Amino acid sequence: MQLQKPMDSAGINGCPTCAFEILGEHYMEGEVLTCEGCSAELEVVGLKPLRLAEAPEVEEDWGE
Repeated sequence: MQLQKPMDSAGINGCPTCAFEILGEHYMEGEVLTCEGCSAELEVVGLKPLRLAEAPEVEEDWGE
């Protein structure tokens, strides 16, 4: 994953938390990655163009 200069906060090719541009074409939809700019966990929600959103929190099931 490569980071470059900050961009707008639209979430397209950028972290929705810190707006750092995330480049790459090797991602799969639903993949979770970590932003190197702010350490936020992000989920790939779209491809071409790459769109990212904050990953949902994983909640425990407690066997129910």
